[in-house]
Amino acid sequence: MALEKGAVVDGIVTGITNFGAFVSLPENKVGLIHISEVSNVFVKDVHDFLKVKDKVTVKVVSIDDKGKIGLSLKALMPPAPAPERKPAGENRHFENKHFENKRFEGKKRFESKPFHGAPRAQGPMSFEDKLSRFLKESDDRLLDLKRNTESKRGGRGARRGD
Repeated sequence: MALEKGAVVDGIVTGITNFGAFVSLPENKVGLIHISEVSNVFVKDVHDFLKVKDKVTVKVVSIDDKGKIGLSLKALMPPAPAPERKPAGENRHFENKHFENKRFEGKKRFESKPFHGAPRAQGPMSFEDKLSRFLKESDDRLLDLKRNTESKRGGRGARRGD
């Protein structure tokens, strides 16, 4: 039986690297299970999922012109359950006062300024509106930080160590 894309075959893990695992296949061929194809959950280390000499059933996902065979364990697994998502806006009114740190008591903290741009439209904001708002707020904060730093150094012309 010649190997072809989409075939499901049995093999034996012959080596493990930081980017995947090599599998010995029928007809003296060798294929690679890339780390992204080992499992349907995040894989930090292939050793957590496979060991040398493990017998595995894999799916052939690619065969390139040079004869390199790409394999997948993930393609034969049921899909991972979707992570639970919180309803939109649940943490919208989060404030830093919930995480008071004793180290900073009495010291002036950087406080974000409310956004005073265009009036908010009713309903959800588009991605472009959110991005525009973020960039404006970020620029304002950087400008405030720069002004604060320059005032501590004595203005623009001040130099250190002269």
